[in-house]
Amino acid sequence: MIHHLTAGRWGYPIRRFLEAAISTLPFLAGLFVPILFGLAQLYPWATLAHVSADKVLQHKHVYENTPLFVIRTAVNFAIWILMARLLIKWSAEQDTTASVEPTRKLRKLSGPGLVIYPMTVTFAFVDWVMSMEADWYSTVFALLVCIGQMLSALAFIIILLTWLGPGSSLREILGKETFHHLGNLLLTFTMLWAYLAYAQLIIIWSGDLPHEISWYLHRIADGWKMIAFGLLIFHFFGPFFLLLFRQTKLRPQALVAIAAVIFIAHIADVWWEVAPSLYQNGFYVTWIAPVAWLGIGGIWLAIFFWRLEARQLVPINDPRFVIAVPA
Repeated sequence: MIHHLTAGRWGYPIRRFLEAAISTLPFLAGLFVPILFGLAQLYPWATLAHVSADKVLQHKHVYENTPLFVIRTAVNFAIWILMARLLIKWSAEQDTTASVEPTRKLRKLSGPGLVIYPMTVTFAFVDWVMSMEADWYSTVFALLVCIGQMLSALAFIIILLTWLGPGSSLREILGKETFHHLGNLLLTFTMLWAYLAYAQLIIIWSGDLPHEISWYLHRIADGWKMIAFGLLIFHFFGPFFLLLFRQTKLRPQALVAIAAVIFIAHIADVWWEVAPSLYQNGFYVTWIAPVAWLGIGGIWLAIFFWRLEARQLVPINDPRFVIAVPA
């Protein structure tokens, strides 16, 4: 949606990858169904015994309850899937007509979409992640999640672009400057992610309120602190330092290595945010987590590549395309 509003050379080589990714949303919605049968194991508000024994949960129960949780989740996925379908539909129409109408529709949707997206993500991750610990809240968390999604998506696309681009039709529009632009975006989102993560930490740490700071104290204890230290190095300082150099961003091999590190680090970041809420007695790693991640990730990749192969990789008939891509 950002590219539909701003145009620019950087967006055309990655558009089909992004469209293939958002086309998997129905699959992700389906994966949520088993979670609905295990809410009591994940969320304290889903168990009446916990609610009756905790005044905070009693106060929040008007909002945090199973029926409203299911409704909000369904509405969020419906909005995301609808926006994804429209973006893909009008982008496909753009390939088959010289009319500017599909381009105009894409721009009209993208403006409100960039407002709707963070709003729905806020509702979703307050429900899915923040409510796993009844007393904890953060006004920064949802925006941090949004930036993390953009950062990890961009890193994933850079990996695919480096792997698939040279041997495909994308080679005609793929050059060093494209990777330079993507590297600049990667640096921007890396800095923004670090800024928001630091802002959340410093606000909560300075406030020193037990119900807020316990979230961090739990995550810098036992083995969790090693993950926190790793995130500091591999999710920010390392990529930030390397991406400052222009030559790094002009070399696809160097850029893809940095992108791979960021992508893996972000997976660890999500685990570090979620898992301690499930294992309150200390650091714990189970074989189920990586196996589930690999299994679900493998199915997701199969759907992703199936959708990617359904269309040509180079978007055409965008009136801004000729201007953005050099002859």
